[in-house]
Amino acid sequence: MASAKSSMLPISYLSQVEAQNVDIDLMNEFGYEMSQLMELAGLSCAVAVTQQYPRDNLTNKGKVLVCCGPGNNGGDGLVCARHLKLFGYSPCIYYPKRTDKPLYNGLVKQCTSFGVSFTTDLTQYSDYDLIIDAVFGFSFKPPTRELFIPVMDMLIETKVPVVSIDVPSGVDVDNGDAEGLQPDMLISLTAPKFCSKLLTKTHHYLGGRFLPQPLIDKYKLTLPEYPGTSLCVKLSSPE
Repeated sequence: MASAKSSMLPISYLSQVEAQNVDIDLMNEFGYEMSQLMELAGLSCAVAVTQQYPRDNLTNKGKVLVCCGPGNNGGDGLVCARHLKLFGYSPCIYYPKRTDKPLYNGLVKQCTSFGVSFTTDLTQYSDYDLIIDAVFGFSFKPPTRELFIPVMDMLIETKVPVVSIDVPSGVDVDNGDAEGLQPDMLISLTAPKFCSKLLTKTHHYLGGRFLPQPLIDKYKLTLPEYPGTSLCVKLSSPE
């Protein structure tokens, strides 16, 4: 862990290993379950999206493509999509490799129950107001599997604003990647990862307001105060 100063607020950064250990500690030492963490994380992401991109300011009144991978980051994306639907947006989920486990099956069922649609077609991505990148999280290790190359190419090439959840998919979590995905918005969860330091053209938010103080102390984290009852806080704007 290390501290640095963004353009707005002092903040700590987590390495890939530290980020993994924080999740383990939350579940083993503080009684959280993965479903709780996903729900809180995905909700905070949806709230952050509404703050940066209000639905009424968007050309298509909130048509959002949510690209989900098979892991926890994809689960956050499924939760985010459901809450965006409740907030009046029109999310559609691209989920090329579904994880056949009760947690993920339940998230899919919940989305379907709220009228969130699913698609296998990436060719119409330019019709959306926003694209949510929930493909790969902080556990990603290259190379990118063939099934995900089309969505990764789309995320990098599109002119539609891209919102990455926790880390930009496919980048080196500790060192970043100047040639990789550079999202228009990043929603870091619990604490930013080192790769976010290279994102100078990104609206950067922090979500995941669920770290107990003993865990903050254990990792010597410097985190901003969340305003009021908000589930997210803006850390910086593009330079």
